[in-house]
Amino acid sequence: MQMTTIAISQPTQAHDGNTTIPPTNKPTHVTLGFSEGRLPRIVAITRGTAPAAAASTANEPTATKPDPQFPQTLDAGLQTGEMPTLLPTQAEGWTGTPAIQVARNGVEIFPKFTVTHVEPAENSVTFSATDNTAKLALTMTVAIGPEGLIRVDTDLTNTGESPLTVQRLAPVVPLPPQVSEVESCTGHHLRERALQRQALTEGVFAKESRMGRPNFNATTLLTAGERGFGFEHGLVVCAHVAFSGNSTTFIERTPYTHGVIGGGELPYMGEIELTQGATYHAPRLLVGIGEGLNEVSAKFHTYLRALHPELAKPRPVMLNTWEAMYFAQSEGKVIALADRAAEVGVERFVIDDGWFKGRRDDTKALGDWQVDSTLWPEGLGTVAHHVHDLGMEFGLWFEPEMISPDSDVARAHPDWMLAPNGERLPMASRAQQVIDLTNPAAAAYVEHAIDTLVSEYHIDYIKWDHNRFLTEPLSPASGRPAVHKQTEAFYAIVDHLRERHPGLEIESCSSGGGRIDAGVLARCSRVWASDCTDPVERADIQRGTSLLVPPEMIGEHISESPNHATRRATSLTMRASMAFFGHLGIEWNIMKLSDADLQQLKSWVDLYKQRRQDIPQGTLVHADVPDPAIRVDGLISQDRSRAVYRFAAVSSSQDYPYGLVRLPGLDDAARYRIRPLGGITRYEQEFSPNCRTALSWWTDEGTTVDGATLTQWGIRPPQLAPEHAVLIEVTRE
Repeated sequence: MQMTTIAISQPTQAHDGNTTIPPTNKPTHVTLGFSEGRLPRIVAITRGTAPAAAASTANEPTATKPDPQFPQTLDAGLQTGEMPTLLPTQAEGWTGTPAIQVARNGVEIFPKFTVTHVEPAENSVTFSATDNTAKLALTMTVAIGPEGLIRVDTDLTNTGESPLTVQRLAPVVPLPPQVSEVESCTGHHLRERALQRQALTEGVFAKESRMGRPNFNATTLLTAGERGFGFEHGLVVCAHVAFSGNSTTFIERTPYTHGVIGGGELPYMGEIELTQGATYHAPRLLVGIGEGLNEVSAKFHTYLRALHPELAKPRPVMLNTWEAMYFAQSEGKVIALADRAAEVGVERFVIDDGWFKGRRDDTKALGDWQVDSTLWPEGLGTVAHHVHDLGMEFGLWFEPEMISPDSDVARAHPDWMLAPNGERLPMASRAQQVIDLTNPAAAAYVEHAIDTLVSEYHIDYIKWDHNRFLTEPLSPASGRPAVHKQTEAFYAIVDHLRERHPGLEIESCSSGGGRIDAGVLARCSRVWASDCTDPVERADIQRGTSLLVPPEMIGEHISESPNHATRRATSLTMRASMAFFGHLGIEWNIMKLSDADLQQLKSWVDLYKQRRQDIPQGTLVHADVPDPAIRVDGLISQDRSRAVYRFAAVSSSQDYPYGLVRLPGLDDAARYRIRPLGGITRYEQEFSPNCRTALSWWTDEGTTVDGATLTQWGIRPPQLAPEHAVLIEVTRE
């Protein structure tokens, strides 16, 4: 097999041409191979020095030469060996899962594409390909962003006269030969994104969602890595599909290949149909490669931060009313809670579910987005003005994509609910159904209702919930499955609201963690990681979430003890420490606190604000530790001059006392002072009652240690009681 190659490299400047991107330790490069009669394939993804061909040819194709990777043809197979392209087809010899599945008149088409145009650039390659017999036109772009992620964008156009049904369009990237393990996420409500691992074997491993959203068990990053890889070590290749509807992210290994990683949308039959000239834009596939999960996660964090300039501002401490009063809202209670919130330093006050007409529990009134005059005689204006006068932002809860059958809007428009047919509704969940946003009238009603309230009350923040699966989701308006267009309609409403109201921030809640993906995160400034605010459970929920999401976009709240979800009792220090790296909030009826307890809470809010100033958009790291009872996480300033590490004991340890723990991510050549963040008295109740002596360095002054020792060998942590935590301040001398 003969081929030419084109190499592209990670850019060193932002798109404005002015901002120099800080160089990573090993910038990413991609070499693509072009052979006659086939789509391009990725020959190699390398890190470090650019490939020699790229340096000498200025990203122009090389001369045609033998392909040094293409396999021999062996007995009992096809006449051409298997070497998957970016969108492998059977016409190229691919025997695995089809990357493209399309049909006309219910009959599957087997395309054979011919590349017609290639447009190389320093950081990207765009190519066009056609199948004139099947009447298909394909455009794909492979690019490397300034953060080092590989971005694969795929468009398919119907050039034929008859409609084209798209069932699958899922690009793939090859895996290197040394990977042998797969890591993904599992989970459920209150235990989202728990990491799971298995061997990479022949066959397909896929994380698929057919619930109209990624859901609680969605894998933030699907990872293939070297045996035993961790947060800090081992080559890993990670993929993510940037889409908030039904999707698949998969790894496939055939007996003839090292394997591929990829993903795309999972449309229902007949859901995506293209008329002549129409184009389907597949969700963006994002792929990162690095040494350990920390390195790749940092790339995803940079990618998402670049979409949200508002994240550069201090993230306001917020209080959400849900666990403080649930549905038992009144104007007086809310105003009193706002006053108390301002006293502890809250900067954003959010009224949760229960404010709108007829909403006294979760069985009715969704969709009636008008203020309940029996609760708020003068509308929400009194509360909104009061909150703003206290110097806080004002936020409000909505669940715009849902509708209660027992609501005025459902009674007026029964055809606005997604349903399998005219005879029945889908199985209920929380006594609610899904409003058909693919119906222009329904979408216009929802958007207008929210827009009116945002304008009238100068709402600064929307907590956007999404509390049920999209099952049997046919649109009465179109007669077709609606998840794809429903997702696009959701995106459009959010985009319109943000355009009309500059500065408006929106949180993706979704039952706590049910919709977290790079599609929604391109629009929403924050996610609610889980309805479980128990800090012991949150230790791993937040880890799994942080593989994709930067810490300042993750809602992490201090809640009441015992916890409302688990009934576990924990210390304020444990609860505050576990919420310290994210976007801090309070989920608690603080009206019940004594003045002394309120001052304790305020001291944690003040400490968070200081950390927020010192490390505004830090690098989040997780340490690889052999002890399953402990978690070591750190937030490090970009210049590595200061950091905060959290040492948490989530259960009883096998070690007594704990072994040494390393603090990854620091500068080996520097010298640092380590000490308890905020002073030793803050942590007096965290220590094990079995301690007979003090830990010598655990003083307000602390001690100094060289960076290499901290990162490579470690320090002795304090002996904690199980389910307790401490924070360690690290500053360069």
